[in-house]
Amino acid sequence: MSFQRVMPGHLDTFRQPRLSAMIVKLGVNIDHVATLRNARGTSYPDLLKAAEVAIDAGADFITVHLREDRRHIRDEDVFNLKKSISTELNLEIAATEEMLEIAKKVKPYSISIVPEKREELTTEGGLDIINMHSKLSSIIEEMHSSSIKVSLFIDPNINQLKYLEKLEIKPDIIEIHTGDYCDNPSEKKLQLITNAAEYVNKLGVECHAGHGITYKHAKKMTRIPHISALNIGHYLISEAVFYGLHSVVKTMKMIMSN
Repeated sequence: MSFQRVMPGHLDTFRQPRLSAMIVKLGVNIDHVATLRNARGTSYPDLLKAAEVAIDAGADFITVHLREDRRHIRDEDVFNLKKSISTELNLEIAATEEMLEIAKKVKPYSISIVPEKREELTTEGGLDIINMHSKLSSIIEEMHSSSIKVSLFIDPNINQLKYLEKLEIKPDIIEIHTGDYCDNPSEKKLQLITNAAEYVNKLGVECHAGHGITYKHAKKMTRIPHISALNIGHYLISEAVFYGLHSVVKTMKMIMSN
């Protein structure tokens, strides 16, 4: 099977705060390709192939979450992806010594620090910056010393975001948790995301968004000023069951570009 390549925009736009004329970038999370693989203990579906197809369809970067219980992504997956893919790797991890040591060995383009509970089905909310700001400052400094960019996953809560100013070293990216809006959309919740993105931009930090985003939500998200990238996973993999991964990633890129 051959695929028509849709070239992503210049990758430097992934590294810089978004200007109004820029196209919002798409990060494709392929965790649930690994979930399907692990369900039967097989070597397929091939995670690297999934990443290659997503990139070929226009994904600007690949995201994976290495959970402490290894329920989907495994250590070797992360190393193989970093070695093999042609675009940036964003590694989601909990703020633990084990995960930070793995990150320093893998050296992904960026890590995204997320809260993690063993019993949760998926990430349920953003980081508690109020009670973590000292630890996060240390993590950011440690990762920067290894030339790894740091993203923090935070709810669209201005009271939490204000504590970013207490960090001795700023993160490179803030990813706004959009799950509450996507689960039960309202204009009020969308405005909270808009306000959060504006606040992050004023701090001089790049702003991404992610969690629970579908085609419908992506249309709204790409209209929000200052959001430069969306991280989307479960929905794309679910749609791929019916329409194929290349097709759904390409469709999502078209929706975001329009």
